[in-house]
Amino acid sequence: MSVSIAYLAVLLIWSTTPLGIVWSSESISPSLAVLLRMLIALILGALLIKANRIDLPWHKQAIKLYTYSAAGIFGGMLCSYLAAQYLSSGIISLVFGLSPVISAILAKQILAEPSISNIRKFSMVISLIGLAVVCSDNFTLAHDGIYGIIFILLAVFFFSLSGVLVKSVPLAIHPLATTVGALSVATPMFLISWLVLDGTLPVETWQAKSIWATVYLGIFGSLIGFYAYFTVLQKLSASSVTLITLVTPVIALTLGALLNGEAITDKLLIGAFMVLLGLSIYHFGHLLPSYRRKEINR
Repeated sequence: MSVSIAYLAVLLIWSTTPLGIVWSSESISPSLAVLLRMLIALILGALLIKANRIDLPWHKQAIKLYTYSAAGIFGGMLCSYLAAQYLSSGIISLVFGLSPVISAILAKQILAEPSISNIRKFSMVISLIGLAVVCSDNFTLAHDGIYGIIFILLAVFFFSLSGVLVKSVPLAIHPLATTVGALSVATPMFLISWLVLDGTLPVETWQAKSIWATVYLGIFGSLIGFYAYFTVLQKLSASSVTLITLVTPVIALTLGALLNGEAITDKLLIGAFMVLLGLSIYHFGHLLPSYRRKEINR
């Protein structure tokens, strides 16, 4: 897969995944929906690994890489599915847009990266205020919306933590091997969570929309999406990858309104604008002439 195609794939898949999660959870329990999604991706991925004779290492460093990757898949996906019971797909995507900000904070603590600049701290404040506006609007729509916010914030935390931990493993292997290895570690955890949280298999209640959404997420959202994501990570700079988070919330909000009848209120628009403004400053603030002059004069 070429880098340009992989980048476009990540952009499109990340934009449609939140809506797919909401649809797949409409008639299938969240814990079962995400388990089925991962099983589909794991089985197809394993077949591709075998057919293409791709090496799937299981030495100590590889297992560490798979485990760190699986932490983001398990914690991020399970909490996202639980959040989908309370939040719209647009809000889920919007909150996930904050992952680069949270990753920067975690990287400073875990990887001892340089201190966060003042302009990035300012951008974080803007984004968090915007998120607060979005959350306040959600509370007016559903009295139990607080649970959705807690779940999605946990999802973003696990996703961001996983990305930081993966950077600490100096190992470069085939992106598909990374995907299948991580799914191999994460899928048993999804099985356990389904047995604990639900444990039932009411196939007769499943609706076609939920079934097709689960299949789509298994093939595209998990297998192809993770493969494209790991490909992009290996070939492009981190700043280029994080630009995706500026675009996906806009597409996800639009798709949610057009295809799922999700309401786009004034508060949601204002909050979304503030979040995206903060992310834009976070990514591009260092390019401002006034900021560059200050850095040069130091």
